[in-house]
Amino acid sequence: MSGRIIGISGPTVSVDLAGLKLYERVVVGEAGLMGEVVRLERGRAVVQVYENTRGLAIGEPVVGTGTQLTARLGPGLLRQMFDGLQRPLAAMHQSQGPFLLPGGTGAGTTAAMKLRFTPTKSRGDAIRVGESVGYVDEGAFRHPILAVDCEGTIDEIKDGEIGLEEAVAALTDGRRVFACHDWPVRLPRPYRRKLSRFEPLTTGQRCIDFLFPLARGGSAIFPGGFGTGKTLLEQSIAKFAEVDIVVYVGCGERGNEMAEMLDDFTVLSDPWSKRPLMERTIVVVNTSNMPVAAREASIYTAITMAEYYRDLGYNVLLLADSLSRWAEALREISAALEEMPGEEGYPTYLGSRMAEFFARAGVVETLDGRIGSLTVLLSISPPGGDFSEPVTQACLRNTGAFFMLDTSLAHRRHFPAINWFQSFSLYEADVVAQLDQQVAAEWGALRQRTRALLQREESLREVAEIVGTEGLQEADRLLMRTTARIRQTFLAQNAYTEDAFSTPAQTYQKIRQLLDEHQAASERLERGESPAHDAEVHPS
Repeated sequence: MSGRIIGISGPTVSVDLAGLKLYERVVVGEAGLMGEVVRLERGRAVVQVYENTRGLAIGEPVVGTGTQLTARLGPGLLRQMFDGLQRPLAAMHQSQGPFLLPGGTGAGTTAAMKLRFTPTKSRGDAIRVGESVGYVDEGAFRHPILAVDCEGTIDEIKDGEIGLEEAVAALTDGRRVFACHDWPVRLPRPYRRKLSRFEPLTTGQRCIDFLFPLARGGSAIFPGGFGTGKTLLEQSIAKFAEVDIVVYVGCGERGNEMAEMLDDFTVLSDPWSKRPLMERTIVVVNTSNMPVAAREASIYTAITMAEYYRDLGYNVLLLADSLSRWAEALREISAALEEMPGEEGYPTYLGSRMAEFFARAGVVETLDGRIGSLTVLLSISPPGGDFSEPVTQACLRNTGAFFMLDTSLAHRRHFPAINWFQSFSLYEADVVAQLDQQVAAEWGALRQRTRALLQREESLREVAEIVGTEGLQEADRLLMRTTARIRQTFLAQNAYTEDAFSTPAQTYQKIRQLLDEHQAASERLERGESPAHDAEVHPS
């Protein structure tokens, strides 16, 4: 099925190809550019092209593929770096050089790779959709091979070395189970049921783990203006989070930031397993100089790969930097389609698209009976640090945790620059109850004491700015010295030292020591003794 180009407007192309379906993938022009049908009209279809359309001409051929934009799922994804369409950038660099040529669909896995397949089923066994028939070892991970779209009785199954494009089992009705399969990126992967679990997810950042805890399968956003440390915080969480798999998306970010991150990840080790960090990481790169349409697709490509590893029974963390760039791509595409704009030019369906995306996070029981989780952390870059803008507000309606990055804290070189008065977590009651059992029975009590001290300091700060710390009572001066130590030595962490990562046990010991010292000094003060003075702290 083929047609011709009848109109071009930036990344939007009109074609006279009949019989297309909405969101069908098409091949555009002599260069073989990849595109996706986004509107159907009588006599024509509108295609969103995922690559640069420079040089495209009227009359060039357009071919429908009959399939949607898909991601190739299977062994071989880990340690890889892909673009927004899941084309492996390392392989493209070797064949094309540093400047990638347009066209080509790429592949999510390396066809030449060979792995040892160990069957867990035998001939004559019955299998259901989503059930595992065996596994391959992928680094430190046992990678189950699933029967994705077929069920029946096994007629033949392999045992030994396989290629990633080969079938590992054949059923009596002639259908086959392959090591890899394709899945539409805009379609959430199925599961048996979603679970209401709130197990703590340790990020290694004390401010988050202690004050605003995150749950496995939850979602969180951290908006902040320019220079507040969004990218550095995301990269720190990617390094230290207690998860099995990390999928990191650089959506519209600068290329030098992604290059620096990749340099770090190739030499660092996972603090939990002590294995190389890249062995558990997938990177999706769609920098700001890449086509805007592919930026919109990159988020869906990444979350589809994350859902796949969730279905294998792993705890997966998806990090996107930044969602604002994705929303801007959505706005640009909507404008090219001449759709009615909503607030600040964003499409009117921005909120529903956000809700659909956040709904793909969670803890699930898979079709094979495993338990897997997908946690979503998204950074947002509101223009001018205005948190009332549409993207931040649309996320706030759907997220479970909000980490506000404060410009004033960032200017004081406080990292992470999370404002402890404006941030919140809807998971704190359930997660704190579990940490009381797993770490220390007084975890929740220490947390309440810390928040009370910080709130009291905020009210004293206004008085101290007027009369100076010398005009405060001794008890208030003691409180301000303690809270300054909490802010400077507990809530702040240097991302380039060993203090960049803190286990729950280390977090508990550190805050307990600070609060015990404050309690001892308060008791001495009540007895009329002079407490041991630290260096005088002035309000900042």
